[in-house]
Amino acid sequence: MPAFNGSVYAIAYRGNTVYVGGSFTSATWGRTTHTRRRLAAFDARTGALLAWNPGADRTVRALAVSGSAVYAAGDFGTISGLRRDNLARLDAGTGRPGAFQPTVAGTPHALWAGNGRLYVGGSFSAVNGSSRRNLAAFSLTSGGLDAGWRPSADGTVYTLTGYGTKVYAGGSFHKVNGVSGTLRAAALAGTGGAVDRTFLPKAPAQVNSLAVDGTGVYAATGGQGGRAIAWTTRGSVRWQRLFDGDATAVVRLNGVTFVGGHFDRACLTLTNGAQGTCAGGSLSRVKLAAVGSSGALTGWAPQANGVVGVRVLAVNRALGALGAGGDFTVVAGQSRKRYAAFR
Repeated sequence: MPAFNGSVYAIAYRGNTVYVGGSFTSATWGRTTHTRRRLAAFDARTGALLAWNPGADRTVRALAVSGSAVYAAGDFGTISGLRRDNLARLDAGTGRPGAFQPTVAGTPHALWAGNGRLYVGGSFSAVNGSSRRNLAAFSLTSGGLDAGWRPSADGTVYTLTGYGTKVYAGGSFHKVNGVSGTLRAAALAGTGGAVDRTFLPKAPAQVNSLAVDGTGVYAATGGQGGRAIAWTTRGSVRWQRLFDGDATAVVRLNGVTFVGGHFDRACLTLTNGAQGTCAGGSLSRVKLAAVGSSGALTGWAPQANGVVGVRVLAVNRALGALGAGGDFTVVAGQSRKRYAAFR
């Protein structure tokens, strides 16, 4: 796989292609280093770097794929030298920016494409001059701002995902649409944005990442020691795992919950002390861990390095592949600069 000279914040799969975004400015494949300004693409099977090279002037924090489009969000003001205000649509083959040109008063942190819409979450107050408090949606067909989908979160939205007609949001907010119980996690109608009042889990700390499938909703949280939490679709806790540092990413693949973050140890109890130190025993799980269906740790422990470690995880179910991005440079004792793939 390519090696990057800066952080990887976002990963998205489209067939056999992996798209990544971050703060890097170059990618090395084989013995050759290529300019790749915060956006790059490569073959998921061989790792070969592709010619796709839009180039953003500042950090790309989120990616989403829909059809022949790759959507990017972050802090940037230009892509391929063209003005794009923190949000852009790129051709999946050429990387050329499309006509989609919204203006965002703030920073988007999360994207999810589904239900005919591109959903955006972050820390912003308006989109295209219309009031939108940290949540917004656009038509995937026309690119127009969805006038009917306008839920309001009172704090930053860091993650979005969806299942069926529902959109799940996580972050540091206390309420969505003023509804009590939507503390840091909420389920919203894909059309209209009404809060699903049957899912009110009240997350214990900032929700950095969410995953959802037919078995339930899964969260990676911060706090005094991060947590991986499995909720039912009605918001009840099925299981949770405590770590000695923030959990920043969570995905599901083949019935296993994979977790990434800043942690070095997985706690054997739900009790910890100062700076998140595990009380009651722990196992080494440096930046990466996997949890089985009952909440027990699996033996998967590739061990990544770094202080920040893993920022993002993504899966390609067709390939049975798991991708990890972040600030690490070594995984399982091998050089893996900011990106690693597992099968």
